[in-house]
Amino acid sequence: MKKLITMLILFFMCIGYSQDPPLKLGVAGLTHGHVGWILSREVQSDINMVGIVETNTELAKRLSEEFGFSMDIVFNSMDEMIKAVKPDAIAAFGNIKDHLIIVQGAAPKGIHVMVEKPLATTLEDALKINNLAKKHNIQVLTNYETSWYETNVKANSLLEQGTIGELRKVIIRDGHKGPKKIGVSNEFLEWLTDPELNGGGAITDFGCYGANLMTWITKGQIPNTVTAVTQQLQPENNPNVDDDATIILTYDNKMAILEPSWNWPIGRKDMELYGTKGAVYSDNPTQLRLRLSKGYSDYTEETFLLPERDKPYDDPFSVFANVINGNLILEPFNVYSLENNLITMQILQAAINSAKSGTTIKLETN
Repeated sequence: MKKLITMLILFFMCIGYSQDPPLKLGVAGLTHGHVGWILSREVQSDINMVGIVETNTELAKRLSEEFGFSMDIVFNSMDEMIKAVKPDAIAAFGNIKDHLIIVQGAAPKGIHVMVEKPLATTLEDALKINNLAKKHNIQVLTNYETSWYETNVKANSLLEQGTIGELRKVIIRDGHKGPKKIGVSNEFLEWLTDPELNGGGAITDFGCYGANLMTWITKGQIPNTVTAVTQQLQPENNPNVDDDATIILTYDNKMAILEPSWNWPIGRKDMELYGTKGAVYSDNPTQLRLRLSKGYSDYTEETFLLPERDKPYDDPFSVFANVINGNLILEPFNVYSLENNLITMQILQAAINSAKSGTTIKLETN
């Protein structure tokens, strides 16, 4: 009996010692509308927010009152925050152009980084980020809301199982009425509609979702060609950037149509996969429909109502912590990965160039 008790004590001690301590997380910027995801996150054992970089004191005070963090952890620069709190990781919640600057400040110190989509404003910046990550052996993840959708995972699983046959066409639609119309903060709107700070308008803000998902679905295939057109349908609200785009990607045996827009009457992030036997519709985060062909126009339809993704995939910060701690090894070309998002940026850069030049851009597919 004593031997059994001793073994149980040792077992529970091992469990206690094997648990990773909370990662110290710094937050770089507060202007991104998604920053509430970390500021409102319930206390968990994986990540502890220890510092914030924000030069807009008024904004910091406003969010401090809303979310309850102390102004004592707010700093004016990355160097100041890193020196004071020594973070293990940094989450970027400012403009997209600053992603490179954040990685330049973090990588040499071995600090991991997660940015909000897209990875960068240009392919040139994305390649610099990649070089820094490889040189200093850090993780750089890119967070997309659609990474959390169980419907996308189910759709891809049905495709891989051969349920809808060989993939022939993908249609991905993302967007909303436009940042001003949905009432984003002035600080967010200011850089979202700046072509330098955001890389473009809807073509980058929402075009990245489809490019990211296609790169995941195709396991890292680079499209043969990229053709894009953009329009500005709300010049009064978005005077310096596009607010509507269509991007066509061609591959050897399939194609994709991406429709990012700030002109959808209803916010959406949905995906349709069309195969030789049927189609899958990811309508939203929880509803998926499967149609299988019967003859010319008849079909069977099954609707799936799905839960949130299992832990740690239900929360991007949990994914970030588990990847850093080595508890989670993500699949090649997964939606968070640097290798995926380099191709995503290659597609976005080609789309921007295509829209500007009015030509189809051919890519080196190796």
